[in-house]
Amino acid sequence: MDIEKAEKAVKLIRKSKYMVAFTGAGVSVESGIPPFRGTGGLWNSTHPIFLEIEYFHKKPLQAWKKIKEIFYDKLGDAEPNMAHEVLAKMEKRSFLESIITQNIDHLHQKAGNKYVYELHGTYRRLVCTECNTEYDMSFADLNFLPPTCYICKGILKPDMVFFNEEIPAFAKKRSFEEAEKTDLLLIIGTHAEVLPAARIPEIAKKNGAKIIEINIKPSPFSHSITDIFIQARATEAMEKIGELLYL
Repeated sequence: MDIEKAEKAVKLIRKSKYMVAFTGAGVSVESGIPPFRGTGGLWNSTHPIFLEIEYFHKKPLQAWKKIKEIFYDKLGDAEPNMAHEVLAKMEKRSFLESIITQNIDHLHQKAGNKYVYELHGTYRRLVCTECNTEYDMSFADLNFLPPTCYICKGILKPDMVFFNEEIPAFAKKRSFEEAEKTDLLLIIGTHAEVLPAARIPEIAKKNGAKIIEINIKPSPFSHSITDIFIQARATEAMEKIGELLYL
């Protein structure tokens, strides 16, 4: 990792008045959570039809069996890594205002971040497909599939964004507002290939923000709008930034 770039990044962080982090799968892979795309991605071994909203409504039992296998049997044991922990410390020390994330794993909150906007929802919450009642996942017994609503007996769905489903309105609104407000956007572990998430860095840049990017490979932003590109694993880069900030 380029230490000089990390030092330049920390100077920008110290000067920033409203820094926002924008995170993707790369921030959680070192917690044992595979990305959807790329090397080792879920779509290499699992057909994405299981996360199509139409398939879920037609065949909820088959969909839930696969969803439980690839998400609920793994995510519950996942723990925040150094990158999550440094971001939580940065918020606590008022270096960081909020996090916009494409992840559904709840690890930012588990690490201690309070202001997290989940563009693609969260696996931690279930919502009834009939009456829209929401439940924490701990209320459902996933040994019996599909889980059903205590109120109307409708089928419960993970409150994460399926293919052909709208982004949650509140998360989208707040994410775009944060992107417009920030003067420094810290991109970690994402190439943001999916809309509307892909617009977040562009909105920030258009409104005058500086961009720090941490990725193991260059992204579409690296040579266009990024001001400082740190080519490294999320944990490695964030640990060094945390050290330099005396967190």
